[in-house]
Order: sequence, then C-alpha cells, then structure tokens
Amino acid sequence: MNLLSILASSTVPAWVSASFPIIRYILLGYIGVAAIVITILVLLQPSNSQGGIQGVTSNTETYYAHNKGESREGRMKKATMWLAISVAVATVLYFILTLVYSGV
Repeated sequence: MNLLSILASSTVPAWVSASFPIIRYILLGYIGVAAIVITILVLLQPSNSQGGIQGVTSNTETYYAHNKGESREGRMKKATMWLAISVAVATVLYFILTLVYSGV
C-alpha cells in the first residue's frame, strides 16, 4: 500500500476536503507572485564581474567581500535564494494536495 492510497482511503472531515481547493488556489497564487518577485530581483541584481566558475570559487580576501551579505546586493541575493526555496516547497505541496484531492 502506498501513501496516497492510505490517505485516500482514510475518512477525513468534510471541512478538510472542502478546504483543499482553497489551499491549492492560495499556493498557486503564492507561486505566481513569488515567481514575479524572483524575476524582478534577478533583473535588479548587478552582474557578476568575475563571471564563470571564478564567480563561484573565487577566494577574495577583502573587507568588502567579508561584509558583502549586509549590503543591498547581498540582501537581494539572500531574498532571491529564500524565495526560490519557498517556491520549490510550495510547488511540492501543491502537487501533493492535487494528488490527494484527485484521489489518484
């Protein structure tokens, strides 16, 4: 027996099954808004001047490099990362709810 058949066979209160479509719409709206915000944040970020693999592996030991996370650019990169993670989680939740609600 797989997880989906266990979830589908168990009886749930009516308010839970009635709230699935609403939760799915909320998740879908959040995914859409977050995707637009991620796109805007990426477009506003300055390009990496080092480029290529050096941008990932560079080992610059400057004062600015140590405090780069507190700058506007660093905050934008962190916000982009956290929004992307939340979109991935919301997408997985959306499809789990879709599978459970459809009774597959």
